[in-house]
Amino acid sequence: MLTKDRNTPHREGVFTSEPLTAGAQVYAGGLVVSDSATGFSKAGATGTGLVARGVAQETVVGSAVDGDVRVTVRRGWHSFDNSAGADEITRMHLGQTAYIVDDETVALTDGTATRSAAGEIVDVDSDGVWIDI
Repeated sequence: MLTKDRNTPHREGVFTSEPLTAGAQVYAGGLVVSDSATGFSKAGATGTGLVARGVAQETVVGSAVDGDVRVTVRRGWHSFDNSAGADEITRMHLGQTAYIVDDETVALTDGTATRSAAGEIVDVDSDGVWIDI
């Protein structure tokens, strides 16, 4: 409980630095996820236990040791490729959750519990599906 003023450290929350999984490679513009089992990050992929962290701002290859290399990611609204068929996202799905297919594609469903959430669908246009990460 405060009894005087406090100079509270803060971050804007737009850019973060994520420690990479050993040997992981992420490409600039690709979705970056954190593996909840290890806490280290890698390129987005189909899988469970992944947490979307943002979009890579650079291409980076991890070293042989978890966390030795970091990648800068940007949070916010980002456009990704749309899945096809029954997993295609339309404007009717605004406000719903999109799911990670890979580091550039999102889908409407969790693929029968095989995909992790990417974020909220905020728009769909000619650029793709806009997700709030």
